[in-house]
Amino acid sequence: MPRDLPLGNGKLLLNFDKSYNLRDIYWPHVGQSLHTAGDVSHSGVWVKGQFAWFDAPEWEREMQYDDETLSTAVTLKHPGLQLQLVFHDSVDFDRNIFLRYAVVTNLANEEREVRLFFHYDWHIWGDAEGNTVFYYPYQQALIAYKLQAYFLLSGQIKVGEQVSTGISSWATGVKEFHGAEGTWRDAEDGELGRNPIAQGSVDGTIALHVPSLAAGSSGEVYHWLAVGSDLTAVVSLDDLLRKRGPETFLKRTRNYWHLWVNKDEEDFCGLAPELIEQYKRSLLILRTQIDHDGAIIAANDATMRQLSEDSYSYMWPRDGALVANALSHAGYSEITRSFYDFCNCVLTEGGYLLHKYNPDRSWGSSWESWVAKDGTPQLPIQEDETALVIYSLWQHYICFHDIEFVAPHFRSLVTPAADFLASYREPHTRLPDASYDLWEERRGILSYTTATVYAGLNAAANFSHIFGEEELAATYRQAANEIKEAALQHLWDEERGHFLRMITIDKAGNITRDTTLDSSLCGLFQFGMLAANDPRMERTMQALEQTLWAKTAVGGMARYEDDYYYQVTHDLNQAQGNPWFICTLWLAQYRIAHATTLNELQQAIPLLSWAHTHALPSGVMAEQINPFTGEPLSVSPLTWSHAEYVMTVRWYVGKHRKLQAI
Repeated sequence: MPRDLPLGNGKLLLNFDKSYNLRDIYWPHVGQSLHTAGDVSHSGVWVKGQFAWFDAPEWEREMQYDDETLSTAVTLKHPGLQLQLVFHDSVDFDRNIFLRYAVVTNLANEEREVRLFFHYDWHIWGDAEGNTVFYYPYQQALIAYKLQAYFLLSGQIKVGEQVSTGISSWATGVKEFHGAEGTWRDAEDGELGRNPIAQGSVDGTIALHVPSLAAGSSGEVYHWLAVGSDLTAVVSLDDLLRKRGPETFLKRTRNYWHLWVNKDEEDFCGLAPELIEQYKRSLLILRTQIDHDGAIIAANDATMRQLSEDSYSYMWPRDGALVANALSHAGYSEITRSFYDFCNCVLTEGGYLLHKYNPDRSWGSSWESWVAKDGTPQLPIQEDETALVIYSLWQHYICFHDIEFVAPHFRSLVTPAADFLASYREPHTRLPDASYDLWEERRGILSYTTATVYAGLNAAANFSHIFGEEELAATYRQAANEIKEAALQHLWDEERGHFLRMITIDKAGNITRDTTLDSSLCGLFQFGMLAANDPRMERTMQALEQTLWAKTAVGGMARYEDDYYYQVTHDLNQAQGNPWFICTLWLAQYRIAHATTLNELQQAIPLLSWAHTHALPSGVMAEQINPFTGEPLSVSPLTWSHAEYVMTVRWYVGKHRKLQAI
């Protein structure tokens, strides 16, 4: 299920689903150590003997963010209960505090008491066993813990001048054991059992009672979750909230993110307000997916764990490099520095980066084999992941001229990686040797990978030149030129009029050609191997758009012909695959790169609008969407989707200024 509203600060990340259920709590790394297993942590309300969970179908929901912040703006209205709830949720930008603020309005014509319930389904450190949850009377709070992870649940109620701090009631108990559903069921009669402690596979529910709301009047409810490594840490956060008042943390967090996303004055060259809003929203969503230790996580949608026993909560160096590049061009240098430090740390002795990594810099799970089908050793890599890190680091330098940062990375990251790229070549063609493709589905010599290796080597040559290593610069430049020449010879298909997706070469040098039209062929112009107006590139892009654009009302670009992943229809005349945000935005980038006039440049606008229109109301973009309904498929948000939107806007603004100056 998509995650419509992510909130985070680089250490603590929480996700809400489309029904406004809290689903995921990650800490102390973004994407690592999921303490809820992606299960529903229920929220609900009781009023005058009637109860409704927030995911009940009777609610009218509007789920968005406050403008230009990482604070939610959620309105829930229940005609049957005659109740309206307006929520603003945020994770403090600095401290590990999740804060929820609700304005509760009694729409009935009589005075009523309203009770809010907040439930948490604990799987601390990813395990339901050995958890403890207990009532802590000294803070009037509920606390859950296991090992070095503590979670304190408390709140505050304001009605007029009356303020009450601490929870009104609580329940602790067993769940997922002997048929027990959990303490959230205890809330449905408006009362909680107040069992003082439970251990094992447990959950907990707190209540905050809003007394005597007059007809048409409102009360304010704050609920917070404080997270730390021990009891002292979470109690200190709770004391701080009580002392300063929870509203001060909401205000400072809203202010911080508003300043962050508006750090520079921007001229967006006439882009529509909704496209600028999507750009800023994409930047903010990107920030929620980046760990404080530098890992840029692909996606943190725990639903994938239930489908595949794994997730997207890893740092793929390719995804990370492309996200870092977008952030660099948007003016965010600090975040990108941490990413390159991460890559510098995990680079292998051989000079290549592996498939994916955990946020703590350990190896991520992988299905890429160290041995070929014939039993010979092979590298389990996607070579574009190494190449794009070097390419993006050069882009970082172009943006910031950050010589003191890049200098130490020259010998430890750039040259080892470039030496690998220059030497890892197929002997018959001198193309980059075989590796796994960017979609992680096949192994061979890919046009996309070839383009990124070309770009990575040129970036390394540029670095070598500025540091006075002219011999190295010449070596890397020569390797890049050889690869381009080989690509034009072996990867272009004159008969079909487009580049090949991939070739494979046996030991005798015999070439097998994969002629499938694949949107990743956009890499040939994206990373500078070919100009957008090169006739071969023009013919390739024409073939891609004609074949891969969905012939449905939804539209959008598929990855490649007959894409099986989450395939919705086998009628390939309607859709070769599901539309992906990144592929559609690559087409926009091509139109931008190919434009020679301001009028031609406008051809990219409908594609930016397509991405905005098919995002969720919150601005979150999935990986792909249903070609008939437009509903999100696979993970959501996908970090890469937002990065490509940001990058496409940067391409548009840069090209607009260039054309305007002519």
